[in-house]
Amino acid sequence: MAGALRELRTAQKSAKGVSLYSRYVNRPTGRVLAVGAYRVGLTPNQVTLVSAAFSLGAVAALALAGPSWPLAVAVWLGLVVGFAFDSADGQLARLLGRGSPAGEWLDHVVDAAKITAVHSAVLVSFYRFFELPSDGWLLVPLGFQLAAVLLFCGGLLADKLKPKAAPASGAAAAAPAPSRLRAVALLPVDYGVFCLLFLTLGAPRVFLAAYTALFAVYALYLAAFLVKWFRELR
Repeated sequence: MAGALRELRTAQKSAKGVSLYSRYVNRPTGRVLAVGAYRVGLTPNQVTLVSAAFSLGAVAALALAGPSWPLAVAVWLGLVVGFAFDSADGQLARLLGRGSPAGEWLDHVVDAAKITAVHSAVLVSFYRFFELPSDGWLLVPLGFQLAAVLLFCGGLLADKLKPKAAPASGAAAAAPAPSRLRAVALLPVDYGVFCLLFLTLGAPRVFLAAYTALFAVYALYLAAFLVKWFRELR
């Protein structure tokens, strides 16, 4: 197991464009889960499905049960473990040397399902269990869902469509160190930070305020990233 961990540490994706949470919490946790999956003989696609099971289980609990502190912990735990397994599937694929377009496709499909489902569950929870000031507040999860989906799909497409620079040679080939300031700036739109929001579910008014505030932050980041991606691609 120690050997597999050492191998994975040297085969990590670039930390460029990755927030502090993903770099120092989610990826290392995913690395341990990837080694555990390797030990029990799971394939990367099976790990992706495990990630989906944890995430969608948390989503179902959110939609079906009323707000409480036990629910808050259960939803957070399901989402954050699902997120860690989402990191583990790619790391396991690199450890095994078995990355494939089909596996990447499955991973992105599960990510898209998770993003849309969690905000749909918040909408259902708002409608069933929350004392909202008005029905207009039901638009907040719909707006948050739109912003989250556009950030995910826009970033994915920008990365795929952006012209790739020719590989450098010699000393120029060394990748610059990832910016710590950028890693801090990306924290508000990191999925792991979003998961932390659900720890406030035991206090519905606090959750409503925090969820709405984070939606406003996502909307601002979305506007900035859409301009950035369009300029880079143009």
